[in-house]
Amino acid sequence: MSEYETFEHDVLVIGAGGAGLRAAIEAAASGVRVGLVCKSLLGKAHTVMAEGGAAAAMGNVDERDNWRVHFADTMRGGQYVNNWRMAELHAKEAPDRIRELEAWGALFDRTPDGRILQRNFGGHRYPRLAHVGDRTGLEMIRTLQDHGVHQGIDVHMECTVVTLLGDGDRVAGAFAYERERGRFRLFRARSVVLATGGIGRAFKITSNSWEYTGDGHALAYRAGAALQDMEFVQFHPTGMIWPPSVRGILVTEGVRGEGGVLRNRDGTRFMFENIPENYRSQTADNPEEGWRYTQGDKNARRPPELLTRDHVARMIVREVKEGRGSPHGGVFLDISWIKEKLPNAVEHIKKKLPSMYHQFMQLAGIDITATPMEIGPTTHYVMGGIRVDGDTQMSTVPGLFACGECAAGLHGANRLGGNSLSDLLVFGKRAGEYAARFAREHGMATVNAAEVDAAALSALAPFERTGSSEGPYQVQDTLQETMQDLVGIVRTEREMEQALACIESLKGRAAQVAVRGNREYNPGWHTALDLDNLLVVSEAVTRSALARKESRGGHFRDDFPDRDPSYGTLNLVVQRDKNGTMQLSRQAIPPLPAELKAVIEEMK
Repeated sequence: MSEYETFEHDVLVIGAGGAGLRAAIEAAASGVRVGLVCKSLLGKAHTVMAEGGAAAAMGNVDERDNWRVHFADTMRGGQYVNNWRMAELHAKEAPDRIRELEAWGALFDRTPDGRILQRNFGGHRYPRLAHVGDRTGLEMIRTLQDHGVHQGIDVHMECTVVTLLGDGDRVAGAFAYERERGRFRLFRARSVVLATGGIGRAFKITSNSWEYTGDGHALAYRAGAALQDMEFVQFHPTGMIWPPSVRGILVTEGVRGEGGVLRNRDGTRFMFENIPENYRSQTADNPEEGWRYTQGDKNARRPPELLTRDHVARMIVREVKEGRGSPHGGVFLDISWIKEKLPNAVEHIKKKLPSMYHQFMQLAGIDITATPMEIGPTTHYVMGGIRVDGDTQMSTVPGLFACGECAAGLHGANRLGGNSLSDLLVFGKRAGEYAARFAREHGMATVNAAEVDAAALSALAPFERTGSSEGPYQVQDTLQETMQDLVGIVRTEREMEQALACIESLKGRAAQVAVRGNREYNPGWHTALDLDNLLVVSEAVTRSALARKESRGGHFRDDFPDRDPSYGTLNLVVQRDKNGTMQLSRQAIPPLPAELKAVIEEMK
C-alpha cells in the first residue's frame, strides 16, 4: 500500500456532474473534508448535455401548478412503481433548489415581470421547466462549479475508480487510477457518494458521452449493494439520425415544447393516431389546440408530441417498421412550420433553441428554421440504479450513498423530461447532507492492504496477456450491438435469452483481452477496465427485463404488450451473491399513504 498515493476524506464523492457537485457542496458546507473524483475534467460532465430545463412547480407561468400536480405527474409517468417518498420530496423541494441555484448565480430565462420563465415539456401538465434557452445543463454545471470551488473541496480530475473498498459490511474508501499517467490512487473515506451517471454506452446508439459506462452501478453491485428497476431504460424519441457520425446525439424535447411537430414520410402528424387512455383527457385531439398550448393558452391541452418519452419512441418505431419512416430510418421533427403562425419565426427559433440551430447547421448542414430534422430514438437514460433510502439516499451498504442517474426510485418506469435536472439538485443535496452526517457519526474505516493490492493486480492484468490477439474494442462493439438489437426498445423473451448467452460469452472474452503499450495515455487500457462495468449493467438490464413479463414505461415486451397489475406492486432487485452470481428478487412497494393517494386521485 505504500506504493499508492493516498488521500483521506470524510466524504468521497465519485462523479462531478450536477448530482456529484451538489452533494460535494452540501457535505462541505457542513464542515467535513470532501474529496471529489471525476472521470474527465471538472465542468465536462454529461449534465452539460441536458438542454430543455429543470422541472419545478414554481407556478411562474401557470399559477395552477404546485407540488401536488408535479407529484401526480411524476407518479403517473413512472406508472406507479416509483419510490413515492422520493417523488414527494422531489416535488416539494425542487422549487427551493432552483431558487437556490439562482441565488448562486444561474441566469435563467425570465418572464416579462422578471420571474424565472418555465416551458412546456412532455408529461407535465403545466409549463414547469426552468431553463436557459436550450443550454440549461451547461448553466447548472457552470453555477455549481463556480460555487463549489469556494467550498474547499479537494478535486481529483481525470481519475477513474476501479473498486470500492470495504471494512466488514461498511464502505471504507475507493481505489482508482489517474487516467493521464496510469498511476494508482487510494482514497480512504468515512462515507462515499456515487454520482456517476448512466449506462448508455452499453448500447450502440446513445446520446450519452463516453463516461457513461455504468461505473457507479457496477461499483455498488460488486460492493454488495442492491440495484433495482434495471429493466427500465429510456430511449429518448429524438436523437439525430444523419449523417452517421452524429447518430444518437440528443435533440432536446424543448423543440416540441416550442411547437415542433412529428411527421412521417407522408407528412402525417402520426402522434394523433394513438393517444393512451390515461392521458386522453389532457391531450389535444387537433393541431390547432396543440399549437395554442405551446403558446401559453391555459385552456388548451398539450399536443400528443408532448406525451411521455416511452410512448413517443414506440410510435416512431411503429412508423419506421410499417414503412412510413424517413430516408435514413427515422421520422421528421419540424419546427420550421411555425412560420405559418409567427411572422418572426426564424428569429424566434434561433432565440429559443440556439444550441439546436447551431448543432444541425454545423454537424448536418441543416437549417432548422427552414427544413425538418430527421430524428429517431436514442438510448438516453436509465431509470434503474442503486436502491436507496428515499430520505437519506443511503444504499443497502452502510456508508455508501447514491444520487442522480445512478440511483433508482424517483422515476419509476419512465422519467419525465426535466425531472432529471431537479433530481440532481434535490437528491444531490440530500446525499451530501446525510453522507456528511454518517461521516461525523462514524470513525475512519480500516482499509485491507491485501484487497488494495489485489485490485491493482487485476487492473494491470490486461498488460500481462501477451498471448491474446483480441483487444477490448471488439468486445465492447459486440456488446453494444447485442444490447441495441436484442434488449432495445421492443423486447421478446427469445431475443433476450440470446442476449444473456452472448453476455456470458463476452465475460470470458473480456477476461482475456490484451492491451499493448504502457499505462500512460492508454485508451485501450481504459476501455478494457470499463468492460467489466458494462457487462454488469447489461446483465442486470437483461435479467430484469426477462423477469418483468409485461409492458410498462420504458420496458416494452412484444410478447407481453399489456400492463399486468400484479407487476405494479413490486420492484425487481438484483444483488450479487457470495459466489459472485447475479440474483434477482421481487420487492414489494410500500403502500401509498392515504394523503398521497388522495393527491393522485384528485389529479386524475
